[in-house]
Amino acid sequence: MKRVVRTTLLVFFWLAPASAQYEFAFSGYVMDLPVFQRVNALMSRFLKVDRNQNLNIIRVRLRPTMSLWEGGTLALEYEVTALYHSTPLFFPVQPEMNSRQVVDLTWNSVQKPKYSILHFIDRLHFRQNTEWTDVVVGRQRIAWGTGRVWNPTDLFNPINPASFAKIEKDGVDAISAKIHFGSFTDLSLVYNPQKGWETSNAGFRFRTNVSEFDLSLVGGHFDKRVVVGGDFAGNLLEAGVRGEGIVSAMANDLDSNFVKFILGTDYQFTPEIYALAEYHFNGEGSKNPLQYDLTRLAKGEILNVGRNYFTIQASYLVHPLVNVLGSWTRNLDDKSQFFGLLVSYSATEEMTVGLGGQLFLGDDLTEYWYYPKAVYLKADLFF
Repeated sequence: MKRVVRTTLLVFFWLAPASAQYEFAFSGYVMDLPVFQRVNALMSRFLKVDRNQNLNIIRVRLRPTMSLWEGGTLALEYEVTALYHSTPLFFPVQPEMNSRQVVDLTWNSVQKPKYSILHFIDRLHFRQNTEWTDVVVGRQRIAWGTGRVWNPTDLFNPINPASFAKIEKDGVDAISAKIHFGSFTDLSLVYNPQKGWETSNAGFRFRTNVSEFDLSLVGGHFDKRVVVGGDFAGNLLEAGVRGEGIVSAMANDLDSNFVKFILGTDYQFTPEIYALAEYHFNGEGSKNPLQYDLTRLAKGEILNVGRNYFTIQASYLVHPLVNVLGSWTRNLDDKSQFFGLLVSYSATEEMTVGLGGQLFLGDDLTEYWYYPKAVYLKADLFF
């Protein structure tokens, strides 16, 4: 990993013009997340672990950037994650190398049965901006879609809505280019080789604006499947509305197709109260709990195993320094659901502390029955 970083830096500095004026910026944050979890009785017996679990996650993320010349920037995001868990975990909370990453930039400096320290590089890319195009080479964040909770058109690394430990989406090893045709019209092209270099992903997103609505068309080849879709976002009366969806099929078997889409709305009721609602149809999932693909869920390859979902989220600014965020998500097929609540306090301009919890409810073997109930503290310090 050190050799890769060193070589990358040497190449960029070697390419830099002799007259370049380097500008360096540095930011980051530290997060501490102590968690108490309670697993349901059947899962506890099956996994042979205590029902009560204690976790502590400490994340230190460093984000140096360097301006090399006009429009040329080198960016790095390096993270150290320390994890303690009193019992084995069913769902991983630490980042792992995925199929969207070709180069392994992780290093486990400590790996013990109950605690570990993982170092990894989540972003490492060179960006060149011009008047009409932006080109990025390296490990980067590629964000497509308009959904607030689910993103069917985010074909790289969306986040599980039930996860409270993860903030950033994983970086993708790719070459991307955005071509600007006007103030509200552009075309994004992405090439992403898969781990092992045997296969690759390639896609496009064309975005424009019509009558105050942002519209996008996406398509490409992802995970050996042909994907087409699109999204929209705009205002209806005084409320925001959005939607996105895809059709995905194996290139040599179009009958293997499935559809995913979301429809959502949000509204700012008062300066203090904001709420959103979103429906998600997951054609890749199943209505039968006995057919849930739990292996792919545990690996993070999919986010949900059911078909139909609905969520409501609301935030209330109790005080300029105190915010309450509540959420409710339900699997409409197996009737399992979870509630989330987080009360956060801005102690300073750089530091936020919070107290939160998640309550998962459902009959045996339904989707949210597998997740442990949790209570957690959270502290973030930005610099």
